[in-house]
Amino acid sequence: MFDLRGAPEAGELTLTSPIGSTLAVLQWSPGEALLKNGNDVRRYASLNALIEAVTGAAIPVAALFGWLEGRDEPVTGWRPNLAQVTQGRLQATRESPQPLADLRIVFERQ
Repeated sequence: MFDLRGAPEAGELTLTSPIGSTLAVLQWSPGEALLKNGNDVRRYASLNALIEAVTGAAIPVAALFGWLEGRDEPVTGWRPNLAQVTQGRLQATRESPQPLADLRIVFERQ
């Protein structure tokens, strides 16, 4: 599960296990992004750099915020499927550059 707060410029993403344990916390602001995992803290120059280090793929974070709101934010190489956003499902496929990446998110708004 995850809890996302903020905006592309500054915010926090908390990842939790199904039983409610915090797995990691990502925090970002202009010029810095932090990955907190227990007592381990890793620093990155940007949220994009942190996301790529964690996932192995560059994910367009600014567009992701728009996609979660149902806005078709165009990003070169990415094809978002927003058909089920109102039902809490988002899928986006990176077609270029290779390798392909498939992003799938199930969410609810509070």
